[in-house]
Amino acid sequence: MRAVFGVLGPVSAWDDAGEPIALKGPRHRAVLARLIVARRRVVPVGHLVDDLWEEPPAGAVSAVRTFVAALRRALEPERPPRAPARLLVTEGPGYALRAEPDAVDAWRFERAVTVAATLPPADALVRLDEALGWWRGPGFAEFAEAPWARAERARLAELRLHAVERRAGARLALGLAAEAVPDLDAHVTEHPWREDAWRLLALALYRTGRQGDALAVLRRARALLVEQLGVDPGPGLRRLEADVLDQAAHLDAAHSDIAHSDAAGPDAQRPSGTAPDPASEVRPAPGLDAPDLGPDPVPGPGPAGAAARVWARAAADYDRAVYAGARARLESTVGLLRSLALTGGEGLEAARAHRVAAVAAAEELGDPELTARVIGAYDVPAIWTRADDPEQAARIVAAAERTLAALPAPGHAAARARLLATIALETRGTRSPTDPPEAADLATLAAATSPGIGSRPGPDPASGPVPASPVRAPAAAGPQGAALQSADPQAAASPGPEPRARRAAREAEEIARRLDDPALLVFALGGRFMQCFERAGLAPDRDAIGAELVALSARHGLVAYEVLGHLIRVQARSALADFATADRHAAAVDDLADRHELPLVGVFTQWYRALRLVATGHPTGPEAEAAYRAAAARLDGAGMPGLERGLLPLALLCLRLSHEDRGAGLPVTPTAERGADPGADPDTDWGPYAPWVRPLFLLAGGRRAEAATALRAAPPPPRDLLYEALWCLIGRAAVGVGDRAVIRLARSQLLPAKAELAGAGSGLLTLGPVARHLATLDAALAEPTDS
Repeated sequence: MRAVFGVLGPVSAWDDAGEPIALKGPRHRAVLARLIVARRRVVPVGHLVDDLWEEPPAGAVSAVRTFVAALRRALEPERPPRAPARLLVTEGPGYALRAEPDAVDAWRFERAVTVAATLPPADALVRLDEALGWWRGPGFAEFAEAPWARAERARLAELRLHAVERRAGARLALGLAAEAVPDLDAHVTEHPWREDAWRLLALALYRTGRQGDALAVLRRARALLVEQLGVDPGPGLRRLEADVLDQAAHLDAAHSDIAHSDAAGPDAQRPSGTAPDPASEVRPAPGLDAPDLGPDPVPGPGPAGAAARVWARAAADYDRAVYAGARARLESTVGLLRSLALTGGEGLEAARAHRVAAVAAAEELGDPELTARVIGAYDVPAIWTRADDPEQAARIVAAAERTLAALPAPGHAAARARLLATIALETRGTRSPTDPPEAADLATLAAATSPGIGSRPGPDPASGPVPASPVRAPAAAGPQGAALQSADPQAAASPGPEPRARRAAREAEEIARRLDDPALLVFALGGRFMQCFERAGLAPDRDAIGAELVALSARHGLVAYEVLGHLIRVQARSALADFATADRHAAAVDDLADRHELPLVGVFTQWYRALRLVATGHPTGPEAEAAYRAAAARLDGAGMPGLERGLLPLALLCLRLSHEDRGAGLPVTPTAERGADPGADPDTDWGPYAPWVRPLFLLAGGRRAEAATALRAAPPPPRDLLYEALWCLIGRAAVGVGDRAVIRLARSQLLPAKAELAGAGSGLLTLGPVARHLATLDAALAEPTDS
C-alpha cells in the first residue's frame, strides 16, 4: 500500500485508493507531522520527546516508540511481522519518514509553484489553480502553537500567498482581468502589506475599464504605507500609478508579452523563497516618480524642508535597497512605530495596532530570535497603569511568552530581558492567566481575610442613618482608634506565589544589571515601576525607581526614559505631599518635552498642576473644577482611552468629597453648555471606576440596601496608581452601610499608606490624607454594633 500525506490543513493520510488512514490520537499525528517537517531526515528520539511534551513524563521515550509502532501498523498494514519498515524507518538515534517527493501535499505544492514560474501563462494558471486547490486549511493546522512547526507553517503560508499572486498575474496575462479582481480584492484586505498584490489589483481594475477604481486602490495602498508604516510605496506601485494616469499603452492587455512580465512582477523568474537582487530592480527614471496626491511631501527651503528631503530620500533608497519581503523591514517598522507612538494622538493608536500586526508577521516567519527583536524593540515608556487596549496588550504578552519559550537556550540574555520587561509593562492593572485567581468581589475577599466574618450575615440595610449625600463623612476617631492602629496592615494582602508579571519585571532587571546595558536597564525599570503596586504605600519605592531612571537616562541620553523618571517622581512626591520637589520634576518634564517634541507629556503635567492647586491652593469650587476640565480637554484625541475614560468625573467627585471632608461645600451650578456636573450625576459615564462609585450614589439616593449589595459585589480595585483612592471610596461606602467586614478590609489595605495623600500618587487627583480616611474607619469600628 502506498500512503499519501496531507499537511496543507489538518495532518492526514490516505491509502492508494484514496481512503483515509486512521492515525489514532493527537500524539500519533504529532509524531508523523514532525517527521514530515524533517523532510526525510532522521529525527532523534530525544528531539521527538522534547517536541511532544513541555515537561516529558518518565516514560516518554517508551511512549514515542509506542506511537511509532502504531503509525507503522497503520501506514504499512500488509508488512509481515518482524519485517523491516520501508516507510517509517528506524535509523541511528531516531526515526525518519521516507515518503516519496510526491507523497506529501506540501512538497508537491512547493514544486508546482516553482515549475509554474517557468511555464507559459495558460499552463501556469492550470498548474497554480490545481495546487491552490490542495489547501484544506492552514498548514499543520492542529499544531499552530507547536514551536517545531512554526517555521514550516510560516514558509508554507508565504509560498501560498506567492502562488495566489502568481495566479493573478497569469490571469492578467491571459486577458482574464475581471476574474482576477475578486480574489485580489480579498487578498489585499487580508494581507495589506503585500505591495505586489496592490499593484496586481490596480492593474486588473484598469484592464476592466475601471481606471478610477485603479487609482483609488493605489491611493489606498499609499495611505496605508505612509500613514501607518511611515514609508512610501515601492517603485512598482509608483511606476504603475504614473502609467495609469498617463494611460500608458503597455498597460493594455493586448501587449501580452509586456503584460505577462508586468503582471508577474519584477521577480517573475526568481525561484520561490529567494530574494531579488536590489541592483537588478527596474528603477524609475529621474523625474518620473509617482505624482503628488496631496500636500507637497518635501517642503521648500529651511530646516524643516531639509529634514523632510532627507527623510524622503532615505526612505526611497531604503525602499529600493531592501526588498519587500526582507525580515529587516519588520525590525525597521517597529523602530518607526516606536517613534510614531511618542507623537501621541492618532500616532499612538496607529502604533499600537501595527505593533500587533508586526509581531504576528514575525511569528508567522517562525524565527523566535527575530520575533524577540520585533517585540523587544518597542520599548515605549508608559506612565499610566491601565492599558489603553487590554485585548491588544494581552496578545502582545501571549506572543512574548511564546517567544520566550521558543528562544534557544542558553544565550539571548538581552532578548529575554526585553521580552520579560514587555510582559511586565503590558500586564498592568491585570493579572497573568497563569496567576492564581483573585477574589471576585469584596464580599469574598472580606470573608477570606477576616476570620469569622464570612459566616456573619451582611449589614442590616434597614438600620443606621442614611447619609444625605455620598460626600458626608462620619465623626472623627473615638478612643478605640489608637488600639485599632495595631491591626495587621497586611491582613488583606493576597498570599501565594509571586505574580507572573512582577516576577518577569524582577528577572528583566536582574539580567539588565548583569549585562550592564543602560538602554536595557531603563526598559526593565519601566517594567518594575508598572509592577510596583502590590500594596498601598509604595510611593517611596516608586520614587527610588524614578530617581534611578532620571540619573541613568540623563547620563546616557535616553530622553524618553528621562521623561518617564521625572513623571514617576512627580507622582511619588505628590503622594508624599512634597509638592516643591514635584514642581521641579514637572518643570524638567516640560523642558524635555519642548526640546524633543513630545506632545503627550503636557497632558500629565497639566493634570498635575490641577492636582497641586486642589491639594495646596484651597481654590474655590469653580476654580478647581475649571482646572480639571482644562486638563481633561488635553486628553481629547491624545490616544489614551485607558487614562481618559471616567477620569474627569472621578476627579470632580474626589474634589467634592475632599471639600466636604474639610467642612466646605462645593456648590455646582450646571450650565446649559456642559450639562450636569459629572461629580454629582449618577448617570455619568464613570468608565472603569463605576463599581466603586455606584454604592455612594445609591446611598445618596437613600437606597441603603442596594448600596450594601453593590458594595459587596464590587471587585477589589486593581493594583495601580488609583489603588488608595478607590479603597478610600470603598471605605466611605462601607461606613455608610455599616459593613464592618469591608470597613476592616479597607482599613487593612490603606494602613501602609497612612503617611500619603490618597490618589495623589496618580499625579492627577486626590481624596486628601489617607490618615483622615483611616480615622473615619477607626471611628466606625469603635462604635458598638446593634447586637
